Amino acid sequence: MRTQSNRRSFLSSLPAFMVLPKIVKDSDNSFLGNHPIACSNYDWVTFYNRQNKKWGENWDTCLADLAKTGIKAFEPSLTSVSEAKTIWKALSKHQISMPSVYVNSLLHSEAEAEKSIAQILAIADTVSKFGTRIFVTNPTPLKWGSNLLKSDAELIVQAQNLEKLGRELKKRKIALAYHTHDVELSAGAREFHHMMQNTTRDHVWFCMDVHWIYRGSMDSQVAVFDVLKMYGNRLLVLHLRQSVNSIWSETFGKGDIDYPRFARELKKMKISPHLVIEQCIETKTGGNLYGVEAHKIDLQAVKELFNV
Repeated sequence: MRTQSNRRSFLSSLPAFMVLPKIVKDSDNSFLGNHPIACSNYDWVTFYNRQNKKWGENWDTCLADLAKTGIKAFEPSLTSVSEAKTIWKALSKHQISMPSVYVNSLLHSEAEAEKSIAQILAIADTVSKFGTRIFVTNPTPLKWGSNLLKSDAELIVQAQNLEKLGRELKKRKIALAYHTHDVELSAGAREFHHMMQNTTRDHVWFCMDVHWIYRGSMDSQVAVFDVLKMYGNRLLVLHLRQSVNSIWSETFGKGDIDYPRFARELKKMKISPHLVIEQCIETKTGGNLYGVEAHKIDLQAVKELFNV
């Protein structure tokens, strides 16, 4: 995105209270830096479904499609060390980097958290050798796709384990970024706020999935911009998705969320998060584009929006 000299000049111009220069300037956090625009795993899952194909069935073929888009980085969803190695082999062949990965974590149960953390750290020990510097995690809900809410006791345990995971990842020169879907915004966003208020920015950053904040708040742009105002100083990763009339759009562009305003607010705050395209399609999404064509359009739109 920027040359190293320009980056140093940019960082030196930021106010002292901003988190980004703090983590870059500190010697024990010098592993963080700029990365090319990426795309996530799930958007490709949805586009492959449109073609009656299975994303991930053959990683060489799948990532050959990704390479055709011009996108130079990929955020896979990893569940094991062996999966990480397989994906990295295909990424390397197609000259695509893996600066961030997405991992699920089960942290609200003391009985299960230790096992979950150990599994994630094993993946970290492997992918750190591949240049991965960010782990995005959405702590597992009580039941995927349901509105079941964790108890206060479970939230307290989850925050403690989230902090522990972030601390251990940092020892491996990897930053942890907390991610939400919609259920974490329920009941006054109690789960979301408890995670952010009861972890430290030294160990837990924020991956803002903008559209899940929007949808989880009953389609509220007010909520989107309030969350940015509250937690922008911990923002490390942006997951980018747009909708039109509350339905995910085929490509990233104009729609329900005022992304030009969002980009302006980031510029005012002097924040440059890692940008990850996650423009998925759902049942009611119109159009007939396939993944390669759609992602080419997305990449150009994101470049223009964020001036990168």
